[in-house]
Formats: sequence, structure tokens, C-alpha cells
Amino acid sequence: MVVTHQPVMVDEVVRYLISNPEGTYVDGTAGTGGHSLRIAERLGPAGRLICLDIDRASLEIARNRLFRFAEKVTLVKESYGAIDTVLRELGVDRISGMLLDLGISSYQLESSGRGFSFRKDEPLDMRMDQQTGISAGELINRSSIERLEEILREYAQERWAKRIARAIAKERKNDPIRSSLKLARIVERAIPAKYQPRTIHPATKVFQAIRIAVNGELENLADFLNMAPSVLARDGRLVVISYHSLEDRLVKRAILQWQGKEIGPRKLPVIYRSVKPLMRAVSKKALKPSQAEIDRNPRSRSAVMRVAERV
Repeated sequence: MVVTHQPVMVDEVVRYLISNPEGTYVDGTAGTGGHSLRIAERLGPAGRLICLDIDRASLEIARNRLFRFAEKVTLVKESYGAIDTVLRELGVDRISGMLLDLGISSYQLESSGRGFSFRKDEPLDMRMDQQTGISAGELINRSSIERLEEILREYAQERWAKRIARAIAKERKNDPIRSSLKLARIVERAIPAKYQPRTIHPATKVFQAIRIAVNGELENLADFLNMAPSVLARDGRLVVISYHSLEDRLVKRAILQWQGKEIGPRKLPVIYRSVKPLMRAVSKKALKPSQAEIDRNPRSRSAVMRVAERV
């Protein structure tokens, strides 16, 4: 059974994103089409929606879900980081709004068979786009102990990064680590029992960090944020939902830079080029899901939504 993604904060997304129903919008992380469907439903006769995703399987599910809106929806297998190229090839100058729902979908976790989840025994792939890059298995089995530790410290803020990295290196000497369940067990054994989290699996942050590294997620986001103001029309809005503190920090700091505000000397997790102050924050504080939504969809609990508008 294919599990489709339950979109997070979908009512808030539609409310903040769509200012002109006849405009052109982009869902930069279309996935299986949850947000895209609700956006398409709100567009007028002249409205247009461009759906991007690098996961071919997810995009095909989205294509089927959006079939009745085929005349106004264009689906493209491409990263949101290449939005400028996509718009140029489609003959679009500026857009009225763009959505990014970062992170991983329910489909990828539960139905893709790529080892995103530690609850199943699947091959360690973790690539959003299986046609490019190295797999999680290659990263884990080939990286030095120092590189593994760096990934876990930087992307997971994992206290036990060194112990976990050493445990991985010791295990792979005897037999390569090829499955998600094997990796999860290694991580679980490496963390002292009394320090293991009570509310999440001990391997949760490790899997997240490896996925971020495999897909270059923070680098892709930083590159996109540098160009975002240039693709938005006046009053066009950018809506970003993030689930990781490093992602949200990048978005928050970009919005401050766009407004010409000082951001302080704290080092960013990836190289970030400053941009001209061309945007404003629509909401002073980040938006979060309601308790009712969290009860319906527990995966939404870590979601943080920020909205910026072109001025």
C-alpha cells in the first residue's frame, strides 16, 4: 500500500501563500501533492501552479492526484534550488508565491523502501533522487570516523557523535552496514541506556543527520534563499515549513538579511551569501501547528512556518 503524505498546516499555507488566485505559484517540494492539491483548488481560471520535486516516484503520485487540474498544473522533476532555471525554461518571469515544505514525507518514510525509517529493514539509500549522488550506505561505509562524527555533530547536535561514529566504524570492519535496521541497532547500542531519549527512538537524530548529508539539504536551501527574492513578483510571498532547527535558522536569518537587519556574528551551518533587503516578514513570530492538528498528525509537532513578502 502506498502511503500519501498528510500535508502540514495546509490551511495556513493557502491563507498566507495565495494573494492573487489568478497568479502563478510554485510548490517547490510537491511530494505526493498534498499541498499542491489544496493550492490548485484555490486558483482561478487563469491561475497556474508549478510543482517541483526530485523524487520521481512521489511526483508520479502527485500527477495522478492533480489530474483534474492538468490544464493549470505543470509538474517538473527538478530541485527547488534550480527554480530560476525552471522558470526561465517555462517562460515565466516572476511568480506570485512559492512554498517549501522541507523534510521528508510519509510516503518516503513508509513506502519508498529507501531506508529513511529505522522501523523497517530496508536498504540504506536515503536519496531523494536515486539518479544522483551517493547513497547513505556508501556514506556510512566509506566515510572516515572524523567525517561521520562531524555529520552527527553538525546536523544532529548528537552528544554521543564520537561513540556512534566509532561503533559504526568497528561494525563495518566485519561486515558492511547495508540496512536501516542494522544501523539503528548500532546507534542504540552505542548510546548509554540511561542517556537514551524517552520520547523518540535513539536513532532518530542520526537518521535525520545522514539524510541531510546525503541529499545536501542545507546547502540546497542556502543556495535557494540567495535567489528567492529575484523570482518573486512584487507582493509575492515565500512560505517555508521546516522541521529542523538548522533549516529554520537559515530561513530566519535570511528574512532578517532581506530586511537589512543585523544578524550577528554567529557562524551559519553552511556558507550563506547575503542578499539585498528586498523582503519583509509577514509574521513577526514563526507560526506553528495547532494542538488539534498535532493530535491528528503527530509528525507535525516539530513544524515551524515562516512567511516573507517581496516589497
